[in-house]
Order: sequence, then structure tokens, then C-alpha cells
Amino acid sequence: MTVDPRTELSDFLRSRRARLSPDDVGLPQYGRARRVPGLRREELAQLAGVSVAYYTRLEQGNGRNVSTEVLDSIARALRLTDAERDYLGNLTRSKRPKKKAATRTMIRPALRHLLDSIGVPAYISGRRTDILAWNPMAEALFGDWGELEPRDRNWARLIFLRPRYQELFVNWEAKAADIVAFLRSDAACCIDDPEMAALVGELSLKSDLFRQLWAAHEVKDKSFGTKVVRHPLVGELTLSYEALAMPAEPGMFLNTYHAEPGSPSAEGLQLLANWGTDASRSVTTKA
Repeated sequence: MTVDPRTELSDFLRSRRARLSPDDVGLPQYGRARRVPGLRREELAQLAGVSVAYYTRLEQGNGRNVSTEVLDSIARALRLTDAERDYLGNLTRSKRPKKKAATRTMIRPALRHLLDSIGVPAYISGRRTDILAWNPMAEALFGDWGELEPRDRNWARLIFLRPRYQELFVNWEAKAADIVAFLRSDAACCIDDPEMAALVGELSLKSDLFRQLWAAHEVKDKSFGTKVVRHPLVGELTLSYEALAMPAEPGMFLNTYHAEPGSPSAEGLQLLANWGTDASRSVTTKA
């Protein structure tokens, strides 16, 4: 499977247009009955201040030489989020700089020392949701990733192909949707990345849910939020996570999980820290 920017651009614009109704954007509903949901092309073009012919060419995948001003107008008309606006911009670039995907050999010793000094579960992720490095607390929470083959240290493969991780996250479907939205955002930055294409192709063949989520064209940036993890030793843990971009290491994020001080979840994390390797062994990482 390859990621074709023309097809991606066309499908993305169609999907964003389909989720809007005239009521959403303050347009009156009149004329012929709608056979499909969403705004018509002429309505979107009117809102964006461009000709119908111009917008039609763009929605057909012809994004060459489109100006930033026009993209901004279309993004506003489609009510795009910041992440979706960036994704649209990446898809319409006429010249694509070569971006080297982060690999496990690129982790500096200082970053590994930083991970070990953090007293909460923490790991470094790279492009394609690869897991590049982690600390003992992350191992106690998520399992011993060191037992996996390097290619399998990848959140998308873990979430969709390993049943144990479907049990680990209480709201597994939300975690799965987030992973796909992160992958799609990353794919627009790395159109020519063969590993990304191979990953999307593999998951599309092996997971019905992945295919459905990928077809939805949702785009999301890594940021912050809350996840509930069901650990086999300490039960449910409500954890806040932060995904911190690392400007000096393009494509890498420092991810941390922590609990509210004094809460049962904080006590559970402390127990995992005390048990160390024994805790990590309780999380089965084999399929």
C-alpha cells in the first residue's frame, strides 16, 4: 500500500465537506433535495470565496500551486482544527522535503538518562507511533517492550494486533482511534516513507477496525489527556498523559503518564515502581 497525496487530498476534503450541513455554516436549505449528506461543492466554494471550478480541481486532488491564503479560506469554511489545517497544508506541498524518520539508533545517551531520572512512566516515541526508548516505570505499566522484536515496538501494531493491549486500556476503542489519527497526520509528512506504507498496508489487511478508522480520515496531534489503564496487578489506574514535542529531534515526543497526588492511582503507580520487573512480567506482551 502506498500513500498517494492526490488521493489523500481528495478523500480528506470530501470527508470534511460531508460532515458539515448548511445549518452548521448558516446557509439556508432550499433547492433540490440532497442525495448525500454534507455541503455541496458550490456551497463550500461560496463560503471559501473561490470559484466552484477551482475548488472542484482541488477536491479532485490537484493541489499544486495553491496559495496559503486560499488554503486558509478553505480551512475556515470546512471548520478544520489546527491539526487538520496542517494536514491539508502538508498534502498540498508541491515540493516535499525529505524527512528522515526517527529510528532507535538516534536516541542520545542524555535522553536515556533523562528517561531514567523521571519518576513516572515515560517513553520516547517517533514517527509511525514507534516506541524508541522507555524507563522502568513505563515497562512496569505497559510490559517489557524489550522482549519484542524492534518492528513490533509500535503502538499501532500493539493496539490492533495484540489482544493483551485491548484489555489493558479500559476505553480501547478511543485509544485505537487516537492512534489512527496520529498515524494519518504523520503520513502526510512522510508521503514517501516505505515503512509507513508497509505499516498501513499490514494493519489494513489484519484489522477490520483499523480499515474503518483509516477510511474516516480523522487527523489529530499528540498533546495531552487522560487514559484509564487496567493493570493485572493493581487494577484500574486513571492517568494523565502529556506528549511533549522535542524540537531538536524532529518527529520525536517525550510521553509521560502521572496520577493525581494522593489518589488510589498514585498509590498503584508506587506499587508498580516497588515491584519493578515483577510488575512488567505480569503484562503479557506476547500475542
